Amino acid sequence: MKDNYLNTYNNLIKLTRDKSLYLNLNKEETFTDRLIFLLLILAFFFKNYKSHNNKIKLQQIHDFIFKQIEISIREIGYGDVSINKNMKKYINFFYNILNKIDNWDNYDLEKKCEILSKIIDSPKNISFYTNYFDKLCIFYKNNTLNYFAKDIEEFKI
Repeated sequence: MKDNYLNTYNNLIKLTRDKSLYLNLNKEETFTDRLIFLLLILAFFFKNYKSHNNKIKLQQIHDFIFKQIEISIREIGYGDVSINKNMKKYINFFYNILNKIDNWDNYDLEKKCEILSKIIDSPKNISFYTNYFDKLCIFYKNNTLNYFAKDIEEFKI
């Protein structure tokens, strides 16, 4: 069962490796930028699949992914106190993103740009990101939750 969650996690990580996400920043990418994009991609993932009666599975995916984030932070070399503090900050940030994008499909371009400009640090072209996340929503809608349980070679968003 955890292999499915590992594949889901790895597939979401693959989405964060899209070079265009980082080429559209006005600065060099950092661990924090990669984490912000992961949290955004994850938030849209949960937003899309929450209504599919998969609450237990989604909770398990959530727990697994945040455990993986914690492991990554430990590997970087943060201490226990710092890890707890940062994990609390990241989880709160994630729920803040979820709250802001809950009605994403009903927002106009200006509102979407406003939301993302508060989340993404130093974007060159914020409309690039609104377009990207609109396409990501369509991609999620066109695929089932089980689609992410297998290893996906390449994403066509």
